[in-house]
Amino acid sequence: MKVMPIVYVEDKDMDAFERFYTALGLAPSARQRNGNWLELSGTGGVLALHATDSGTVRVQAAFAADEPLADVVERLRAAGFEPEDIVDEAYGHSFVVRDPAGSLIVINKYDEELYT
Repeated sequence: MKVMPIVYVEDKDMDAFERFYTALGLAPSARQRNGNWLELSGTGGVLALHATDSGTVRVQAAFAADEPLADVVERLRAAGFEPEDIVDEAYGHSFVVRDPAGSLIVINKYDEELYT
């Protein structure tokens, strides 16, 4: 499992955020064809930028699974947590689950051929 925080930014600000994080030393590594998703890699992980029209910049804890999501769901249920259903996404599949404090955590399984 790879830690992958997601920063939601206004569509019009994607270029500015890319310039900022590139200046910090991250390198663009994958980009969705429509420009709504950008991954920036560093030595310690990946930061994702996701374009939105909400007008609010927020950060969400997310993870990129390196195993089938059904296996992760099964482990969570066995530990007493109830994740939401796995859903199809433009980039692969995902599900959300609440941590013990009630925060939503996103678990993604990427299919890079869908967005790179």
